Formats: sequence, C-alpha cells, structure tokens
Amino acid sequence: AALRRGMGEGSDIVADVAYYAHHLGADTAQGAADPEHLTESEQRMLLSWADTLGAPAEVAQGRLAAPARAAADWIARRFGLDNRMVGLLVATFCREVGSYLAEPDRRHAVRDTVACTIREYQPAVVLAHSLGSVVAYETLWAHPDLRVELLLTLGSPLALPEVVYSRLDPAPIGGKGQRPPGVRRWINIADPGDFIAIPRGLPDYFDGIDADLSTPIGVFNFHKVTGYLSCATTAAAVATQLGR
Repeated sequence: AALRRGMGEGSDIVADVAYYAHHLGADTAQGAADPEHLTESEQRMLLSWADTLGAPAEVAQGRLAAPARAAADWIARRFGLDNRMVGLLVATFCREVGSYLAEPDRRHAVRDTVACTIREYQPAVVLAHSLGSVVAYETLWAHPDLRVELLLTLGSPLALPEVVYSRLDPAPIGGKGQRPPGVRRWINIADPGDFIAIPRGLPDYFDGIDADLSTPIGVFNFHKVTGYLSCATTAAAVATQLGR
C-alpha cells in the first residue's frame, strides 16, 4: 500500500514480501524497549554504533552508569528525538542484527527464505530496508544464479563499521564490498536524519552502486519502511526501472 501511494493513484504494481522474522526468534521480534536488557555483545554493538555517530568517549566506551541506555539517550539528544522511541528502535535493531549475524543457522535460514521468494516471483526490483538490505546483499551473493534488474536498498546499515560491515559474508575485499553478481543496477536511498543508515556515502564502501540518493522522509518517519516506500525518490526509481 505504501509503495502504491508513492507510485500514484491507479498504480497496478504488485509487491511480494519475503517474511523471515520467525527465523530470528520470538524474543528478538518482541524485544523490550530498555537497551540495558540487551546482551553484552548487543550492548557492545550499540556502543560502537554510538561511536560511529560521534558520541563522546565516556559514552562510546561505556564509562557511564547504565552504558547502553546512556548511548541510546545520547543518540536521542543528538537527533532531537524521543528517548523512549529511540530506545525501542536501537534495542530492536541490535537484537535483530545480533540474532542474524551471530547465529549461522538462523543466518542461512533467513537467506534461504529470501532466495526462495526471489526465485519464485522473479521480481525485476528487490526493495530491501534496514537489516533487510544486509539480508538481501548476502542472499544475492550466496545465490549468484538469482537475477535482479534493480536492487533498491533503503535506510541501509551495510557500511556500519563493527556492527555490520566487518561481519558481512562475503567479507569486503581490499576495504570494499562489491555489487552482487546477479544484480544489474543498485540504487541506495537514505534519509539524511536516519541514524541507522550510516556512515553516509555507501559508494565509499561498495563498488557497483549506480546512485546514492538522499531524501528527507520526515522526522517521525526517518527509518520507517512505509516512509521510504511512499517517498517520491523510491517511486521514481521503481517507475524508471519498470518503464512506467
């Protein structure tokens, strides 16, 4: 529905979803809002993330009491956002990323699910949001027989150091990741205020990105998939690819 809104009234575009949340575990999907409930490794992930965003040393190095909550609160202040909303977002993100990257069986199950969906529907465009962009990237590398005309990554943390980038499969070579072999074009879109889609300048970290676009989707929508799907920049990229 969000994509159809962006494409305009009367759009007959059909979108299929590769659902994989069940592979990440119910506790991950339901995670508590308090970052202090994260595991030790997930808290280290959050501190590294805050460091990338420019947090002062006492925050990034976990010197304060309740270090994970302090990091989340710093991010909220840095971007002028509600503490509870940011706490929920960062806790959920760290749990999901940790579950996906740290558990090989889950990682393979997720990638196989996405690969099966792509193979069944053979879409011209694959839209991949947030952690989904990491999953899509790894899936398309793991299954080089899959052919995609356009990979459209939205709010992507692919280049997030320590948290994602250094843990990718396949690992970046010579400091650079590469466009998956079956992908003809790759476009990345990020809201300038999206603190998950960092660092900026994805082409500095990956070869083969045809366009790296910045588009504001609203202070309350900065990382929501619906905001990205309904924005004019996404609609234009999809319409151009589909010849509409």
